[in-house]
Amino acid sequence: MMSTSKNGLENGKSFHKFFESWLVKQNQDLDQLVRASKDNNNNKNNNDMMLSPLIHSVVKHYEEYYREKSRYANSDVLGMLHPSWLSNLEDAFLWIGGWRPSMAFHLLYSKSGIQLEANLHELIRGFNTKDLGNLSGNQLVLIDELQHKTISEERKLSENLAKVQESLADTSMVELSHVVSELMRDELVVNDEEEKMEKSISKKEESLLDLLKKADDLRLSTIKEILRILTSIQSVHFLIAAAELHLRIHEWGKKKDAAVSHHKWSCQTINEEPNSEGTSVRN
Repeated sequence: MMSTSKNGLENGKSFHKFFESWLVKQNQDLDQLVRASKDNNNNKNNNDMMLSPLIHSVVKHYEEYYREKSRYANSDVLGMLHPSWLSNLEDAFLWIGGWRPSMAFHLLYSKSGIQLEANLHELIRGFNTKDLGNLSGNQLVLIDELQHKTISEERKLSENLAKVQESLADTSMVELSHVVSELMRDELVVNDEEEKMEKSISKKEESLLDLLKKADDLRLSTIKEILRILTSIQSVHFLIAAAELHLRIHEWGKKKDAAVSHHKWSCQTINEEPNSEGTSVRN
C-alpha cells in the first residue's frame, strides 16, 4: 500500500491541480447560491422546484471532491493527511485530513444567530424570514439529535486515531528501530530490517487510510443530513456560509503564508548583503 516518494509527489501534484479546479467550481456554486438567495429575498418565486436542482448540484460537487480524494488516498494516504496544497492556517485546524464534522453545527448555529439578529424586527412582527434565523422547534430537535450522533462518531474516530498513532511505539517498532540502530553503528547492512520496518509502517498506513475514508464519509454525510432537515432556502443559506468560510479561510491562510515567506526572504537578503569590502555579512 505504501507508495514511493516519487509516486507520492506526483499524486500530490495531481490532486493539488484537481483541488484548484474544484475551488473554481465552489466559487461558481457560491455565486449561484447567492443569486438564488437574493432572488428569494426579492420575492421572485424561488420555490423548492427551482432551488432543489441547485442544491443537488452543489452536493454533487462535494461528492466529487471526496470521491477523488479517496482515489488519491489509496496510493498516498500520508499526503492526504498532510496536504501541501493547504495553508499552514488550514493545516493547523485539520482533523484526520479535513474539517471536523461537528464544525458544521457551529457554522449552522452561528449563521442562524446572525440572521436571527438581523431579522429580529420582522420576526417580532410575525413575518417568516424563511432563513436560518427562523428554524422551527422540530428542526432544532432534529439538529440537536444529529449533532449528538455526529459527535459520538467523531469521538470514536479520534480514539481509533490515537490507537494508530500510539502503535508507532509498539514493541515491534521499538525492537526494529533498535536493531537497525545497532547495525548502523556497526556499519552493517540494514536492508532486511528496514524492509521489515516498511512493512510494519505500511500496515499502520492502511489503518490511517481506513480512518481517513471514514472521516470523509462522516463529513459528507453530516452535510447531507443537515440539508435534509433544512428547507430549500435554508439549505441555500447554509451552503453559502459553508462555501464562504472555506474559501476565505483558504485565501487568508495562503496570504499569511506568502507574507511569512516574503519576510523570511527579506531577512535573508539583508543578512547576506555585502559589506564595504565586498564580502557577505551573516548575522
